[in-house]
Amino acid sequence: MQIVQTSSTSGVNAKGAGTARVVDDASAAISGSASARSEAPAARRSAAGLQRGLSNWDHQLQGEISNAQQTLDYLERSSSQLQSLKSELAAKLAARLGREGQVEARVRQFSNTWRQRASASGGTLDAQLSYTSPQASQQNFSIRGLTMASLQEGPQEVLAFSVGGANQALRSVNIEPGLSENEIVSRFDRALMPSGIGVKLGENGELVFSTSEAAWANVRDSLSVRGSGIRYPTGQMSRVRTDAEPAAITPEEWHTGDMEALRATLQQVVQALARLQAARSSVSLALAQATGRVARAQPVQVSVSMDTLAENFTQKASQPGYESLLAISSALVGISRERVVALLGLE
Repeated sequence: MQIVQTSSTSGVNAKGAGTARVVDDASAAISGSASARSEAPAARRSAAGLQRGLSNWDHQLQGEISNAQQTLDYLERSSSQLQSLKSELAAKLAARLGREGQVEARVRQFSNTWRQRASASGGTLDAQLSYTSPQASQQNFSIRGLTMASLQEGPQEVLAFSVGGANQALRSVNIEPGLSENEIVSRFDRALMPSGIGVKLGENGELVFSTSEAAWANVRDSLSVRGSGIRYPTGQMSRVRTDAEPAAITPEEWHTGDMEALRATLQQVVQALARLQAARSSVSLALAQATGRVARAQPVQVSVSMDTLAENFTQKASQPGYESLLAISSALVGISRERVVALLGLE
């Protein structure tokens, strides 16, 4: 059975002339017309099911679009604030003093905005301004004492890690002589993944650990390790010291006390603007890609919904009872002899 849907009328074939009206009625139900509101409960349920089919796109895709739009708004607001700060700094350095305290106020304003980065971007923009949607933003860090050189040298040792306190399960990593950098990274990554910690090889051959920004405070404050007295002398479970990867923008380091500080701050503001622009380009590309996926997915969803509607009509029409009569009589309303003859002449 084939159903052709148009903006004003419905097409039917020679053997299924009644189905077109059902499509029209379902479309009216989706648009909220008055006639749809007066349908029987069963017909309204069918129309509601079709509406859900037409609008029920991939929830993850919808989330990606929402995250991208939210992040773009945040980046544009941040860029606007930095542009204003840049102008104030340039004016003050050129002896056009402007209003007293205006530069300091602009720095405080952007500092507050930067602290809102995680919530304002839905947790998808990390401290390096990398856009991570649909994954949550990550915090990279290193563990003091765990260098690639120290792990490749020395005798065999089993390192046991704990996150969240002494009652948490231990994750063990077996270190032995002759392991390559990739083998060491792989063993750490497999062992710590259940604790929400990933491990990769850094640009300079160092171990880079990462966890979600939401979990970072807990990891930072509770990560412990126990060795056999080789790389960690006590041989007991003890807290490790972690160093977070510095953020791409550090407004807390911007000072305005003298001309030299103003010039240094201006330079950092210009660099921050460039980073924000690069981030905006990246997020805009992600938004365009997600929107394109919606455009490609929508016709498929509509086609599936029409097939489902046709199957529902066939099922109801084949069963005795009130709903069968309602489906058939509703489909035949408005079907004239001239219309049927005209449509049959298209074959």
